[in-house]
Amino acid sequence: MVDLKGQYKQIKAEIDSAIITCVESAEFINGKLVQQFAGNLAKFTGAKHVIPCANGTDALQIAMMALNLKPIDEVIVPAFTYVATAEVIALLGLTPVWVDVNPDTFNIDCGKIEAAITPKTKAIVPVHLYGQCSDMEQIIAIADKHNIYVIEDTAQAIGAEFTFLDGGKKMAGTIGTIGCTSFFPSKNLGCYGDGGAMFTNDDYLGNYIKMIANHGQEKKYHHDTIGVNSRLDTLQAAILAVKLNYLTQYSEARSAAASVYDELLKEVNQLQIPVRNKQSTHVFHQYTLKVSDGKRDELKKHLEGKGIPTMIYYPIPMHLQKAYYSDKYPKGSFSIAESLTDCVLSLPMHTELSRETQEYIVNEIKSFYK
Repeated sequence: MVDLKGQYKQIKAEIDSAIITCVESAEFINGKLVQQFAGNLAKFTGAKHVIPCANGTDALQIAMMALNLKPIDEVIVPAFTYVATAEVIALLGLTPVWVDVNPDTFNIDCGKIEAAITPKTKAIVPVHLYGQCSDMEQIIAIADKHNIYVIEDTAQAIGAEFTFLDGGKKMAGTIGTIGCTSFFPSKNLGCYGDGGAMFTNDDYLGNYIKMIANHGQEKKYHHDTIGVNSRLDTLQAAILAVKLNYLTQYSEARSAAASVYDELLKEVNQLQIPVRNKQSTHVFHQYTLKVSDGKRDELKKHLEGKGIPTMIYYPIPMHLQKAYYSDKYPKGSFSIAESLTDCVLSLPMHTELSRETQEYIVNEIKSFYK
């Protein structure tokens, strides 16, 4: 699914040098490279403040802590997403309010958000799933109308760009109140361990988020708010600093690979190739098909038998997960999210993917349907 070894070989000299420099400096925690990387990522994304942290889940939790969300508060989140988005809501004693998703883009259905808003609603968490932005134009308009926060989960879409109707453009993660991302190794910008970051254009929030991530202190041993210990290791920052220089190239490689899949799969009527949101670029963290004939699991098994890995992101919608189940949201509550769990299938997608490999994959898909 991901060729991290192949990617490493292409930039081995730079990565090895960065690691050695970090080790020789012995600045393993909060070294200069952490803030240097944060500054470079701010320039890349256009965010005023970038605050690194230990992982993407921490980023979401710290964002909600920075907005002073309380246990009585509700947070709107898509029913079709990775667990981390909902996990932090539950950990903070907040109430997740699920909303169904768009059947084509897989992102939150903006037409259903307002019906989920109550006087207790304090935030919306749009998840930019698989590599393209949710409809941030509508989401920001709804949030402004109801005076609620927007926390972008851009763990799968770093580098994606959203174009507003007036022609203005912003990077994923820099549009809402706070943006959150992950640097998990398989992400488009991934380190060699865990890592994450938060983005904001608000000076107060930028400083407050930084305090929370550092035990609630701005000055050492002066704890002005309840915080956590969530740091990006200097070693990971050194690796990310190198890979950030290649992020645009990586996005282009993924987009090119997606176009090849599109071309090769266009005659396979049983599959729906990824639908692009016209207002967003797509950085293809995943290339996810919809298998329309009820044979998703058979196709997956066939491909695995030919040495082709595939993944189902995600097999169970959040409202039906045991940890989050509520009688308020029984099976059938979110028909699109539930149907997607039965039909989505992601093919290998990474920066080292060759056309030859893609042709082999697609030929095996076509042989399945003969």
